[in-house]
Amino acid sequence: VSNNAGVREITLCHQSTRNSLSMAMMDALHKDLLKDCGNTELRAIVLSAEGKIWSAGHNLKELQGKKSSFCNDVFQKITDIILDIQKMPVPVIAKVNGLAAAAGCQLVASCDIIVASDKSTFSTPGASVGVFCNTPGVAIGRVMSRPKSAYMLMTGMPLSSQEAYVAGLVTKVVPEKDLDKAIDEITCAIKAKSRAVICLGKEFYYEQLNMPIKDAYESAQKKMVENLQLDDCKEGLTSFIEKRPPVWKHT
Repeated sequence: VSNNAGVREITLCHQSTRNSLSMAMMDALHKDLLKDCGNTELRAIVLSAEGKIWSAGHNLKELQGKKSSFCNDVFQKITDIILDIQKMPVPVIAKVNGLAAAAGCQLVASCDIIVASDKSTFSTPGASVGVFCNTPGVAIGRVMSRPKSAYMLMTGMPLSSQEAYVAGLVTKVVPEKDLDKAIDEITCAIKAKSRAVICLGKEFYYEQLNMPIKDAYESAQKKMVENLQLDDCKEGLTSFIEKRPPVWKHT
């Protein structure tokens, strides 16, 4: 874990297991995600990985022959992480440079913003070894086109980063050499905003996704009015009228 100018980067670094999401790995990841997340100096979180494989997904050796209760705990842990990513008060960005497979692809798809190098690939190959990627399917099915997510799940065949971009799984594809620069540009854009405004907006964005459109608009109107009461909103409007940069208090 590194912290630099308001950006926390959490790096998966267990190349001997292809950065598999073992219980130990997931426990550490979850802890690092939640640590001091209420600190207003924290503005964004980046998830990255060492090596050519971003994450191969769950550690299948850890699941083989285990009791159903343990296996359920493993799947519950990744669910808890993903739900907490959505609840985080700051954007969570996946920085992908390699293969993201199965639960690794699920984790990527659950981030707010996904930036991939042109060397990256994405797959949900579980059916090939007799374990259909049901939980990854929940994540990719909510961000990708149905035909593409079904293709990934039912064939196990990978998508290139460009194919993943076209299908809606990836936000942006850049040359490998430009990946760090692209992440810096995105985090700088986030840091230029009020943390309080981003927090309010992110929370409601996910809240309204499953609402009927009429209910979503009614709730959005109330949220806009709530937004207008924030100190930083008042400062933003004033600075716009006065033609000067805003000075955020992050409240």
